[in-house]
Amino acid sequence: MSERASVYTHAARWIAQLSGRPMTFLLAVALIVVWLVTGPVFGFSDTWQLVINTGTTIITFLMVFLIQNTQNRDTVAMQLKLDELIRATKGAHLSLLDLEELEERELAAFVQQYEALAAMGRSQLQKGRPDTGTPEVVSQTAPPEKSLSRPRPASAKDRTAPPSGKPAPGQSPMG
Repeated sequence: MSERASVYTHAARWIAQLSGRPMTFLLAVALIVVWLVTGPVFGFSDTWQLVINTGTTIITFLMVFLIQNTQNRDTVAMQLKLDELIRATKGAHLSLLDLEELEERELAAFVQQYEALAAMGRSQLQKGRPDTGTPEVVSQTAPPEKSLSRPRPASAKDRTAPPSGKPAPGQSPMG
């Protein structure tokens, strides 16, 4: 862990690790059993019920933020790792690096295109042919060598999604 990690980040990581352990679950179960056993002692009163309701509500409320923090960090880390794999893979489309920034309709166009590629692969297998290869994915952005030399950085707003399932003119669907 970085020395620069904030107190919140440090606490969130520690609590997330602690809350995921079997012993923590057993402690929570034991707490509920103690609460149930004390029910007759307190005559199953409204206060007795309020104790468990208030306690679980507060814990749930706080855990929502801790879980979201953990999920956000994990998502960013995973996205960076995937971006690095795309960047380091020869022939990969760099325009796919920031797909998470696109609008839903733009993402849907990419999904349709990849679904069409998958259908073509299954069709190839049914015909007894291999489904391997690197068919071209149509992207409305400049090729990587041009986009890297542009004076301003490309963003998701500077491109449009590919036409759904249509190969680029002059290109075969399975290349």
